[in-house]
Amino acid sequence: MFDGGIILSIDPRTDDLLDIAKWRLTPYQVLVLGFAGLIFVGALLLTSPLASTSGKPTPFVDALFTATSAVCVTGLVVVDTGSHWSLFGQLVIITLIQIGGLGIMSMATLIALLIGKKIQLRERLIMQEALNQLTMAGVVRLMIYVMKTTFIIELIGGTILAIRWFADYGPRGIYYGYWHAVSAFCNAGFDLFGDFRSLTGYVDDLTVNIVITLLIILGGIGFTVIADVWDNRRFSKFSLHTKLVLTVSAFLIIFGAAVISLLEWNNPDTLGGLSWQGKLLASYFQSVTPRTAGYNTLDIGKLESGTLFFLIILMFIGASPASTGGGVKTSTFGVLVLAIAAQISGKNDVEIFQRRIPVATVYKAFTVVFLSALLVILVTLALTVTEQAPFLNILFEVVSAFGTVGLSTGITPTLTVAGKLWLILTMFAGRVGPVTLALAIALRARKGALQLPEGRVIIG
Repeated sequence: MFDGGIILSIDPRTDDLLDIAKWRLTPYQVLVLGFAGLIFVGALLLTSPLASTSGKPTPFVDALFTATSAVCVTGLVVVDTGSHWSLFGQLVIITLIQIGGLGIMSMATLIALLIGKKIQLRERLIMQEALNQLTMAGVVRLMIYVMKTTFIIELIGGTILAIRWFADYGPRGIYYGYWHAVSAFCNAGFDLFGDFRSLTGYVDDLTVNIVITLLIILGGIGFTVIADVWDNRRFSKFSLHTKLVLTVSAFLIIFGAAVISLLEWNNPDTLGGLSWQGKLLASYFQSVTPRTAGYNTLDIGKLESGTLFFLIILMFIGASPASTGGGVKTSTFGVLVLAIAAQISGKNDVEIFQRRIPVATVYKAFTVVFLSALLVILVTLALTVTEQAPFLNILFEVVSAFGTVGLSTGITPTLTVAGKLWLILTMFAGRVGPVTLALAIALRARKGALQLPEGRVIIG
């Protein structure tokens, strides 16, 4: 029997099945299987001849890669989205992006509410895990708020973009506006402009740059932060989490723009040919997008090596918890920096904004970063064996996949089948792995009755 998508059980009436009467799926398993199931269905739809402009079936590995990239809101592509996929295929992709960005449980909750189904305790538990909340209190209300906020923001952003692009593309510009608003807010980075050029044609367009980056930032700071800001309106009243996320996010955007402009200012293939206003706008845009969005107004393949390495760092950090983005998260990065600062200054406690961060939180942050870095190292090592590409480009592509970013130096379409499969696994792990890990280790600590004596280890 399948009970609410959460508990699987076998009929216990037969004696030889008594010992395996019930198989229970944890909330983490439900979330992982939900994402995997959605990817598989999306891949099947994209293999259909209806999904391609040529009318021919798309190879399954390419369809699977595209579906994974869409559901995991990454944006890496092996075929050009604007020219390869038909209207049907593009609608499948944007639907996968919307569901993947909001989350499986958000859409399930919406359907349940529309048909009048009561949200049970088990569903609330899974929603708690999906939204990365510490308690179940108010999770249904927050889930409804997430959906309302998403559709309102996408509607406003899409309308502005539709008006802007109507001047360039006529009625098709309306479709472009709303399609890209969803892709931007969900931090997916898919585009329909063809030839893998993303938004490079709008490098100095103020409207497109501001609207797209605002959508990316709002989608990336997390729904709990948006709700907190909307409810309290004053920084002093925000929760510690909101203060930390906003501070780290603002720092990374400003510092990132400064570093990119410094490294690329005289590069004739990127910022060199732009006016100083265009240089500042492009630097700001490219500082925002590595935080898991994937759009670019500069040719990534022509950036300086130092800039590529800096973008790798930004991509690894990523967005914030309970958002549409990936990476190890801004709050994790912030906690690590504070912990290192406390250690250097000789403090016993990690403190910020007149609050002390629990030691357990610091341990979780280190664990998430270490295992994420380990995944990146292993996949990068594998691709150096299967692919013929410069090491920095391979590392860039792997971190882009892990952080569900979507920026590419241009090697993704040329990957071998083995390389595509490695990145598929990396995108999937980047979307559900760190989140699941954070939820698993966020469970209430169980202290044993006996504590072992301390032992000393020399560090450094």
